[in-house]
Amino acid sequence: MLFWSISLILAVITTVFLALPLWRGLWGSGDNRTDVAIYRDQLAEVARDLERGVLGEEEAERTRTEIARRLLAADKAGHGAATTGPQRRSRIVAIAVILIVGLGSLALYTNLGVPGYSDLPLAERLAAAEEMRANRPSQLEGEEAAAQLPKPDVGATEDYIQMVDQLRTIVMTRPDDQQGWELLARHEASLANYAEAARAQAHLIELRGTDTTTEDLVNLVDMMVAATAGAVSPEAEAVLREILRRDTENLAALYYLGLLYAQTDRPDVAFRLWRVVVESGQTEAIHVQLARGQIEEAAFRAGVDDYELPAESGPNAAQIADAANISEEDRTAMIQGMVAQLSARLASDGGTAEEWARLINAYGVLGETERALAIYQEAMLVFAGSENALSAIRAAGISAGIVE
Repeated sequence: MLFWSISLILAVITTVFLALPLWRGLWGSGDNRTDVAIYRDQLAEVARDLERGVLGEEEAERTRTEIARRLLAADKAGHGAATTGPQRRSRIVAIAVILIVGLGSLALYTNLGVPGYSDLPLAERLAAAEEMRANRPSQLEGEEAAAQLPKPDVGATEDYIQMVDQLRTIVMTRPDDQQGWELLARHEASLANYAEAARAQAHLIELRGTDTTTEDLVNLVDMMVAATAGAVSPEAEAVLREILRRDTENLAALYYLGLLYAQTDRPDVAFRLWRVVVESGQTEAIHVQLARGQIEEAAFRAGVDDYELPAESGPNAAQIADAANISEEDRTAMIQGMVAQLSARLASDGGTAEEWARLINAYGVLGETERALAIYQEAMLVFAGSENALSAIRAAGISAGIVE
């Protein structure tokens, strides 16, 4: 009630100060009303001076006559202003001011504010965010919740599904076969079986022991987060901490750590972490692209109003014009070379969903459907956490004729 009382008082005061000059136009000129009061005071002062003997009778009479003449003129001017003022227009404008300030401010707060929400001091908010982070669902709980969601269509053929099923059977009989478990993790992810992929990857890391690479750990986190539909579990956080212990500037780990803080009401921390990712990483890298897609929202929630994303790189106008002027034979050779370069770069450094889709389409146009399908399946794994990216990949698969 204190908030609403203060708001009501401020709204009334503001409305009065805005509407009062309009209503004064109806009542007459404020200056003329003031002049009348002054002349009346002067008449009283003349009477007192006459009584005290300061003025003589004749002088006092002349003074009263002059003041009375001015008083009548001021009073007449005041009545004239009251009768000639734009009464109808002033009333309309005054009513509009009252409605805009009163009802408009109420509507604005209802839309942008949170009516009924209690005060939340910064200390309490930070404590609540810490509690949320400490009590978030485990990896297994996240996987169980994600299992209730529709599974993405990866467009796998029956032959491919049977091949992966055979691979599962084989690796179970070879618990120490690192290559087999690596293949199983990769192909389970290609089928969007992210929980199974994460378990296979975790077993691979266990087998490699001290030979485990940072890339192995990043692949594990990718699969774990995909298995929980984008949530960063405590188990995934532990892997992130290990990655950052090895490489404090690892962009994938910084992205996922920022995602964790964004999910637990700490957009300020998420913004600081994602800013490092988007401003120091290659724009083609998947984790950089994911950070770019979310950092502006984090900046807004963190109260950073003036943040602008750094520009993405791409071909310039001269390069495009040169490509349009070459022969058909040279163009075909150039396309094949560009496809090979793009494929190599995406395999080593990653890239945007649009680049993966472009590569899938290119292989479809070149008639290399098997290669297009392999790229498609890999892209579905890479962009498992982004539905918009997956939509672009699926569209490319349909265009290339490898997905129905």
